[in-house]
Amino acid sequence: MRYDSPMNATLDTHVLELLTSKICHDLISPIGAVNNGIEFMVEMGGGDEATDLIAYSAKSASSKLQAFRMAYGAGGADGSIKPEDVHKAVEAMIEADGKVKQVWDPYADFGYGFERPEGFAKALICAFLLALDSLPKGGELDIEGVQGGLKVVATGQNAVFKELVPQALMGDVETSQLSPKIIHAYVSGLLLRQYGFIITAGDPADNAITILLHYPVQ
Repeated sequence: MRYDSPMNATLDTHVLELLTSKICHDLISPIGAVNNGIEFMVEMGGGDEATDLIAYSAKSASSKLQAFRMAYGAGGADGSIKPEDVHKAVEAMIEADGKVKQVWDPYADFGYGFERPEGFAKALICAFLLALDSLPKGGELDIEGVQGGLKVVATGQNAVFKELVPQALMGDVETSQLSPKIIHAYVSGLLLRQYGFIITAGDPADNAITILLHYPVQ
C-alpha cells in the first residue's frame, strides 16, 4: 500500500508488526508440538520415511516462522537481539538443503560498535530473507562494511532480483503492482524506514546481488 503521510505509515507498520507477532506466536507452539511428537516417536522406534518427512517439514516451518517473526513482528526491533541471533535464525532456514552457506562473522561490530540502533536485527534479517529469495540455485551470504552502513552480498549461479524488487524496496510501486514475489521487499522497506534505516538494491552484477543497509543518522 502507498501512504500519504508519515503518521499513517507509522500507525500501519505498528499494526502490521503486532499482527505478525500474534500469528507467529500462535503457530510456533503447535508446530513445536509436532516436532516434539516426532522426536518422541523416533525415540520409541517408530521412525520411518513418513516421520522423517513430517519432521523435516515441521522444522522448516518452525525456522521460517522464527525468521518472519523477527523480520515483521514487533519484537524484531528489540535491541537485545544480536547479529548472532540473526545468524542462527538464517542458519536454521538453510541448513536442511545445504544449498546456501553463510560466510559472514556475526560477532563483528559492523561499523556501529556494540551500541546498535533499534531495529538493527530486523534490518539484517529482512536483508537476508531478500538475499535468499535471490539465490535460486544456492550460493553464499556475506556482509561488507560500507560508509554509513552495510552491504549484504549474495553470490551464486543465476543470482538476481525478481522484477520490481529494487523499486519495491523504495516504495516506488503502485498498489496494483504488488504481488507475492515483491511483497517482502515492499514491506521490508516500509518497516525499516520506520526505524530510520534505508534499504536499497545495489548495482546488478553477474551471479551476485547486493543489498545496501544505510544506518539511521546518529
